[in-house]
Amino acid sequence: MSDRKPAGQFLDAAIDLLRRVRDEEADTVGAAGVLLADTVQNGGRLFAFGAGHSSLAAQDVVYRAGGLALMNLLTVPGVVGVDVMPATLGSALERVDGLASAVLDSSPLRAGDALVIVSLSGRNALPVEMAMNARALGVKVIGVTSVAYARETTSRHTSGTFLKDHCDLVLDSKIAVGDAELTLDTVPAPFAPASTVVTSALLQAVLATTAATLADRGIEPPLLRSGNVDGGHDWNGRVLEQYRDRIFYRH
Repeated sequence: MSDRKPAGQFLDAAIDLLRRVRDEEADTVGAAGVLLADTVQNGGRLFAFGAGHSSLAAQDVVYRAGGLALMNLLTVPGVVGVDVMPATLGSALERVDGLASAVLDSSPLRAGDALVIVSLSGRNALPVEMAMNARALGVKVIGVTSVAYARETTSRHTSGTFLKDHCDLVLDSKIAVGDAELTLDTVPAPFAPASTVVTSALLQAVLATTAATLADRGIEPPLLRSGNVDGGHDWNGRVLEQYRDRIFYRH
């Protein structure tokens, strides 16, 4: 590391990653935004899934001011965040074969829908099976992952494949294996992960494209407003009622 303070170094590293995904993933971000716009226009429903810390980016696009009201969280008990006790159980559940099938069988996902799957490594059984089984149902799958893991690690799924191998579109977050941007001679392990910052930005870029694409087609994007601005609750009430048959976080 240079003489700069770690805070500045981390922010610079995050900015560099954001620039990379802006420049290198622009075409895929655009295609993903159009895919979601097509899904909305054709009457489909939108879902997002992530396990552990990857769930943070998925949750960030659900019921969000400035976001699409139609994005629903596909939840898997025990892996949404770190609220499960002990927290290590969530990591173990990601490696359980068959869990994705059980979740999809009891979910509202159906042909014509779109599912965004966030998994930094893309190597565990849960995201791999989620993508495989969702596509078998006729669901379009967008994967958000670090492709580096597929080059530098081995899959934990019986097929030997990664999330990226079972998606209609793949957004590469460019995060290095290990998800830590900084090192110090005085610290025995690398530290300062940037995956949440970059992945959340990628997803917001996709949804910005979706909203603009719908508007270009003469369709009002079903956007939510902040409940902390005047008129926000009334606006949201209208949108939520209009699309109630495609929103699953209310009932």
